Amino acid sequence: MLDFGQYVAGPLTAVLLADQGADVIHVDPPGGPRWAGVADAFFNRGKRRVILDLKQPGDLAAARRLAGEADVVIENFRPGVLERLGLDLDAARRASPALITCSLPGFGAGDPRAGMRGYEGIIAAATANCVPRNGEEPPGWDWERPTYSALPLASSIAGYLAALSIVMALIARRRTGRGQHVEVPLFDAMFTLVGHSGTYAGDLGPHPSRPIHGRGAGAFRCQDGRYVQFDTSSPRHLTWFARAAGLLGRFDAELLDLTGNARPEVNERLHARLREEFATRTAAEWEEVGNAAGAAIGFIRTPAEWIATSHARRSHAVARVSDPELGDIWCAGVPVGLSEFPEPRVRPRRPPGADTAAVLAELAGQSPSAYSAGPAYSVGPEPDLAQPLRGIRVLDLGLALAGPTCGRILAEFGADVVKIASPGHGVAGYLNRGKESLLLDLRGTGGQEVYWRLVDRADVVLENFSPGTADRLGIGYEEVRARRPEAVYTTISCYGLGGPWEGWRGWERQGQAVTGIMERTELPSVLGPYNIVDIGTGILGAFATALALYHRQSTGRGQRASASLAQTATYHQAAFMFDFPGYRPEEPRGYHALGAGPLQRYYRAADRWFFLAARPEDLPALAAMTGLPEGTVLAEGTVLAEGTVLEAAFAAAGAEDLVARLAGAGIAAHLVTGLAELMADPVARARGLSVTQEVPGAGACTMPGVSPRLSDTPALPGDPPHRPGEDAREVLASVGLDGRLDALERAWVIRATDLPAAWP
Repeated sequence: MLDFGQYVAGPLTAVLLADQGADVIHVDPPGGPRWAGVADAFFNRGKRRVILDLKQPGDLAAARRLAGEADVVIENFRPGVLERLGLDLDAARRASPALITCSLPGFGAGDPRAGMRGYEGIIAAATANCVPRNGEEPPGWDWERPTYSALPLASSIAGYLAALSIVMALIARRRTGRGQHVEVPLFDAMFTLVGHSGTYAGDLGPHPSRPIHGRGAGAFRCQDGRYVQFDTSSPRHLTWFARAAGLLGRFDAELLDLTGNARPEVNERLHARLREEFATRTAAEWEEVGNAAGAAIGFIRTPAEWIATSHARRSHAVARVSDPELGDIWCAGVPVGLSEFPEPRVRPRRPPGADTAAVLAELAGQSPSAYSAGPAYSVGPEPDLAQPLRGIRVLDLGLALAGPTCGRILAEFGADVVKIASPGHGVAGYLNRGKESLLLDLRGTGGQEVYWRLVDRADVVLENFSPGTADRLGIGYEEVRARRPEAVYTTISCYGLGGPWEGWRGWERQGQAVTGIMERTELPSVLGPYNIVDIGTGILGAFATALALYHRQSTGRGQRASASLAQTATYHQAAFMFDFPGYRPEEPRGYHALGAGPLQRYYRAADRWFFLAARPEDLPALAAMTGLPEGTVLAEGTVLAEGTVLEAAFAAAGAEDLVARLAGAGIAAHLVTGLAELMADPVARARGLSVTQEVPGAGACTMPGVSPRLSDTPALPGDPPHRPGEDAREVLASVGLDGRLDALERAWVIRATDLPAAWP
């Protein structure tokens, strides 16, 4: 693989693949990487590194030849930039039909903003990813005011989707013999992260997010001044916790009644009593008490504290490498697991340019043509393949968000997905799009007979039950492997496999809490308006599944693939997830942060907020545009650093006019866009990022579309969501159980009548 990426998205895509064994050659410009320093120790680890100046004919010729010899080429320039430098990836694919190319611009080639530099703040402003979650905001918060996070979430999500899409393209290449082009713009990728938050029926727009503090859930200060994040998404966890903590008989019975405490006034009293109780022990003690009882509770740690845990290290969420510049360091590990490769090998980075001579020597004596013939090409056995996973059968047993998100993504790449849920629940709406649905009770022999019939023809079994649940039911990985060794069994959990916390339960909040994300808000609280950990884990679960399917194409063997909320949360922070003597992360922190500096921050115009993303070389143009003397902006560093000079210059003008004028001066800027505005945006609609489908019983329903764009075997949204359970007859017929539906329904094994709505 050839990696031209700079900053985050491109290098992250390549490191995801390098950590899985790919031979990646990273190309830096003269002077080294654009984001040098400590972050380079992660983003360019495990790669061979060369320095090429594409403005020099000899280096450009070498780059073209390297591209022609590669299986995959990755870049994240703005559309057209690489071609203007003389490296035409379309020409490379024409010369080498098996080549896969991947682009990760800020905005896609067909987007009117394609020429704008896609800094993180720009994408966050454009996708409503700059507000706190409802109920997590600081006291007295001004909801018109944006907030800035240093975590490069748009780049991270785009990198995950790009790595997944490259593996899907490799799977397709094995079937067709053809390569293709993959495009995952950062703006487009954010629609996958928006997820269910951007769904709505009719013309009402997305509903406001609801606070997540029901039944006593939330962050609590403990005896030592530290905090825990307590989660009652499963109400019975409150009961288990109350028993273990000795609250029974001490708390009013109404406070622990799972029906009564759903009322706001009772919930408020419960919170008050829990605040008193949590103040009696340390955060670490409460974490042990709660998890021993089976409840979901996490000690809100710093990243350094997370790295120091034995669980982070034993689960491979973090890894130790010997960096050539920094020495022995701890950094983010691998975000997925594969049972055929239980001890992933994370290799340190090489110095920039360390492999230039060796790589160029490999080219010596080869054809001097601009683009070589590249990887061996021949038409595959399925030349008419429409999608990478066409014909692959998936059983999706996923719950909540991460599991169903993984299943939906596999369906978007062409898999036939049967969603199995318990008769009393069901997963409806956007998460169930593109799937068949069966409501099945897996606790008894009748339900397990149906399950095993489905497993016998499945390629993938996906579950994110509480740890140990599938094993207790006798339907877990060991049972599936014994019966169908060629199947891939994908497990998604909170803490991952292999460490002492493997059996602990948790959701988004625990994933954020224990790894250091919540600590960045300085309250601490849940970060972001979207479920960054759940949805990121769904993508990485699909990535792990795709890796296992690609491996199966070579070996015929299945295996266990895994992903976890804690590993994903660690990877979200990879740019700052380090521990070594003297390391001090430097980043804006807290909800009141507006940016990384005066040239990269949110400003308020006369009517609304916008994000400015200027470079130092833009200062003369910025001074001219704002009417300030150039010397004022350049010389008054302290005033400029505080942002007051530009605040005053921007405050009198309308934001839309300012953004247009900045664009005319070649300076990136974007209005802060609300979620409803984003989902109705004509560009998003035209690009299929916001789609409307007719859902039975609900009418026209709007939801995010599909973010990755594959030129030959595209990912597609799939059919509108079905009512949970409505495909029971067809699913049973597919496994030879025609005529059994009525009997199974009478036995309460299957629910096929009086079904939940297709749209929640």
